[in-house]
Amino acid sequence: MATPVALLSESVLGWSIFTIVLLVILAFCWVYIRKYQSRQESEVISTITAICALAIALITSALLPVDIFLVSFMKYPNGTYKEWAASNETRQQIENTVLYGYYTLYSIILFCVFLWIPFVYFYYEEKDEDNSNKCLQVKNALKYTIGFVIVCSALLLIGTFVPLESPPNRNSTQWEKVQYLFEELGSSHGLAALSFSISSLTLIGMLAVITYTAYGMSVLPLNLIKGTRSILYERLENTEDTEEVEHQIDKLKVKCADGRPLSMRDRRNLQDLEDKFQVLRRQGRHLEIAERNCCNKVGSALRPMKILLGVFFILVALLFFVTLFISNLDKALHSAGISTGFIIFGTNLTNPLNELLLALQPVFPLDYVLITIITMYFVFTSMAGIRNMGIWFFWIRLYKIRPQRTRPQALLFLCMILLLIVLHTSYMIYSLAPQYVMYGSQKYLLQVRCGLFCVTVNPLCCTASGLQDYSCRILSKQGPRRAKLYHGNRLSWEKTHQEVRETQPI
Repeated sequence: MATPVALLSESVLGWSIFTIVLLVILAFCWVYIRKYQSRQESEVISTITAICALAIALITSALLPVDIFLVSFMKYPNGTYKEWAASNETRQQIENTVLYGYYTLYSIILFCVFLWIPFVYFYYEEKDEDNSNKCLQVKNALKYTIGFVIVCSALLLIGTFVPLESPPNRNSTQWEKVQYLFEELGSSHGLAALSFSISSLTLIGMLAVITYTAYGMSVLPLNLIKGTRSILYERLENTEDTEEVEHQIDKLKVKCADGRPLSMRDRRNLQDLEDKFQVLRRQGRHLEIAERNCCNKVGSALRPMKILLGVFFILVALLFFVTLFISNLDKALHSAGISTGFIIFGTNLTNPLNELLLALQPVFPLDYVLITIITMYFVFTSMAGIRNMGIWFFWIRLYKIRPQRTRPQALLFLCMILLLIVLHTSYMIYSLAPQYVMYGSQKYLLQVRCGLFCVTVNPLCCTASGLQDYSCRILSKQGPRRAKLYHGNRLSWEKTHQEVRETQPI
């Protein structure tokens, strides 16, 4: 039996790492939002909302590596449980803690998408020039936010009262069906309603992944390889433009040197040239400051590293394409079909990413570092895709994402899209490496004392991760919805392959 002190000392390691990561995430979110937000149109409430929403997206992504670490840390390499994890109650307590962590973060995402972010968006839209009537501003924002609340309430009600599974007895009466419905509602403690709403947002996140993440997986390495223009070259070009404009101004001033007035056309041209001259001089001062900046010098020195990193990201995108293709092929061949949403446990075909994670497992902590990099890779490629594409509604561009010039509404949209992408990314990572995401680096012990990796032929000997528990408890009951996620994954790797193939250097 594990003592409370031993349990605390062992489990605190994973959560300590998570706390450190949390502080790093908050610092990154503050720097990122401050870098892109407009100085003229910044608003305190929109800035805080964007920072918190972005932090929630990154924290939700960071929970998966912690989840895998905790379930793997329960066992020794030979397949036996450690002393503090020998009790079923202890393991169940840790599993429930992580699972409730997922539900809590997913509930916060639901709150942000349907209430918090829409309210702040409409609150800023209703802002007057004199900014005098705050009560009217809040009232109008709440009026428009009610529509999102109605949609969220409808999803929760559907998830609560619409049975995801038919009663076991097909010949049961209507009263028995109603009784079965309330029994299911009581046993799930309302989790069915939450899961239905989250899975609905996951479908929307699937569209965002197909649109932004697939594009970001190609544009991020391309930008690293292509690089940016040299500050020295821009200064030289600015100097030449300044001298040319100054020469044109002198030519116009010569015409009125003897006291003759300039024509209307010449006066207009002179005014335009003087305005352009002031802009060029201002740009020249900014370029001079940037040239003396240490970050610019470091960036120039790291140029070869950026090229190698861009090539590496292209290879990573190709690896994900192959892995998703094999994973979807495995589901199509070995699952029970669309009635179960193509759900499958473990792998029947060789999955390269899954095998790589298992191969790195003996060298602690390379497998955890890799799964963390993979998780953050999806988030940052999504951010790169949104940044380069902007915010679109079908064929209409709503906002652009530009440093120091991004409107608060655009930042709120960016964070909302990232929250939706994170929901689908959790499912997609499970498709990329199902066996590792299920059990991490755990092994189970055979009678011959030979430790083997955990697979579904002996699931009772291993502890499943919280993400796998969530998927099996909830998504397995929603066959058609999971089938849409399957086809969404297929579209993701198809578009990723197309984008990467178009951006590969010749």
